Amino acid sequence: MAIPAEFLLSATLPEHFPPAGSPEIAFLGRSNVGKSTLLNTLTGQRQLAYSSSTPGRTQSVNFFRVDNRFVFVDLPGYGYAKAPKTLADSWKAVIEAYLRDRAVLALCVLLVDARRAWMDSDLHLKSWLEHHRRPYLVVATKVDKLNQSEKSASQKAFREHYPVGELIWFSSPKGQGVKEIWQAIWKTQSR
Repeated sequence: MAIPAEFLLSATLPEHFPPAGSPEIAFLGRSNVGKSTLLNTLTGQRQLAYSSSTPGRTQSVNFFRVDNRFVFVDLPGYGYAKAPKTLADSWKAVIEAYLRDRAVLALCVLLVDARRAWMDSDLHLKSWLEHHRRPYLVVATKVDKLNQSEKSASQKAFREHYPVGELIWFSSPKGQGVKEIWQAIWKTQSR
């Protein structure tokens, strides 16, 4: 079932962000971790956010109105080594400005590839969110690519640096985790 959603705008500078309004849910993580795929799966729309197997495709902050209640924000991925340093630095500055200054930011959805668990850049972002007191949810992506023993090892690796927080296992092909992610998003309206 598709949820009404539409693309609003892309911003490459903070002054291009839309006026603050509905609660915003930001999706962030390494390049090619599945942010756009998760947005499309949550809304039931295959082409809402551009999804590519090539890392670094999302190069701006993309805003989507969802169900006339939320704005989903697809942030550029980090850790993409082939982007020129000046470009990667500009992405970082825009992402940081968004995460630090956006008053309507209700929840950050931190996506981490379940096959790799925490990488240094993921842990750095998690610490940054905690330091700035931004609420976040950890979503382990691509779990359908793990066998049972790999999933068990991945869970152990996640819990090493995230012992008590909610951890949602997500698989787009199987729809796993969609209900739980929506529940976390809906909870932001009661805060």
